[in-house]
Amino acid sequence: MRILVLGSGGREHALAWKLSQSHLVSDLFVGPGNPGTSSLTLTNGKQVQNVALVTNDFQSVENVLLQYAIDMLVVGPEEPLVMGITDFCKNREGLENLLVIGPDSRGASLEGSKDHAKAFMTACRIPTALYRTFSCGQYAEACLYLDSLEPPYVLKADGLAAGKGVLIEPDLVKARAGLKEMMEGKFGAAGNKVVVEQFLRGTEVSVFILTDGTHYKILPEAKDYKRIGERDQGPNTGGMGAVSPVPFADRSFMKKVEERIIRPTLEGLARKGCDYRGFLFFGLINCNGDPYVIEYNVRMGDPETESVMMRLQGDLAAACYSLKTKTLDKMSLSAAENHCVTVVAVSGGYPGTYQKGYAIKGLDQVKEANVFHMGTSTTPQIVTKGGRVLAVSATGPTLLSARELAYRELSLIAYTDMVYRNDIGEDLMDMKYS
Repeated sequence: MRILVLGSGGREHALAWKLSQSHLVSDLFVGPGNPGTSSLTLTNGKQVQNVALVTNDFQSVENVLLQYAIDMLVVGPEEPLVMGITDFCKNREGLENLLVIGPDSRGASLEGSKDHAKAFMTACRIPTALYRTFSCGQYAEACLYLDSLEPPYVLKADGLAAGKGVLIEPDLVKARAGLKEMMEGKFGAAGNKVVVEQFLRGTEVSVFILTDGTHYKILPEAKDYKRIGERDQGPNTGGMGAVSPVPFADRSFMKKVEERIIRPTLEGLARKGCDYRGFLFFGLINCNGDPYVIEYNVRMGDPETESVMMRLQGDLAAACYSLKTKTLDKMSLSAAENHCVTVVAVSGGYPGTYQKGYAIKGLDQVKEANVFHMGTSTTPQIVTKGGRVLAVSATGPTLLSARELAYRELSLIAYTDMVYRNDIGEDLMDMKYS
């Protein structure tokens, strides 16, 4: 089987790392990939190949799919899915037999529009926070709705904003100011509509499934850390780290997730006529033992994937390919009985402005953890390229041992203006695992 993983970040590196372990994979390509993906080796001894393409340029993707006779396309980022890459491939000559791991545009709208997602949840009676949606010309009406809520206040740009389109403001003055900024273009077209939402108190958890539209497999859950600063201070980022498993996501909690959220979601998609084949990410919050949906994502998360793949047992390539025949129920995927901690290193100044091109030292010194590249390039030495630069993922029999190893291995890496949080997983240390 010849597979193309679409994307260039840590999520795609982690997916390629896991797919490369399957004996079913004869050739694996990552487009455009990164220095980390091109260092992977398949079970047959072949190197994983990076291929030049533009993820949102479907003609560019099609050229690669045809050139390398790709059997399966695994879509990493959300943008191509929301733009309709699955629909595009279904209608192209020569791609009739291609399996795309990712929903069509109708399914992808669960992530493409937060307003649509909230309306879907309401219609399917899926537990979520109370909300209302306002367009740019409805600032006064939105302020009146803010007045009816208790602080803190949650403001969400309706469209895609690279994981940064959410504001949580502590008081009404800041909420009104944040709302005005969003409606005036802070997040570009993504903020043409703004969802104003009730704040839910609790601990967040990311739950992932792989589904063929009928059957599903629950993957290892994770908790990510979105804020730039320790103790969850400062602005949101694309993610500063992740931990798996999550202590409170025990059998009882996950049973509620399945009954109240996963199954109603898949049933709702089926009623809408969506042929959903791919990953589905439930951003949940645990409110006194009850799960509520914060958001849907129609792909794997980043940096959660870097922890999830480290704990996932089973042949991911075989499971993905079973979506073609809707035989996922015959596949075996499970979570290892260990812990994984992922710590993300970023460029100084991120999520604001930052410098690029700094040489990264010490990568060859990391022996007991995986380094997943997020924003790097080769010039010919490996240098920083993005805000989020790399993720170090380490496993251990306990959360403590996994944390210690992740930070010890990360300490071997250095580049100018390197920044990371020192508290990833610390908040879970006192929680009991079932």
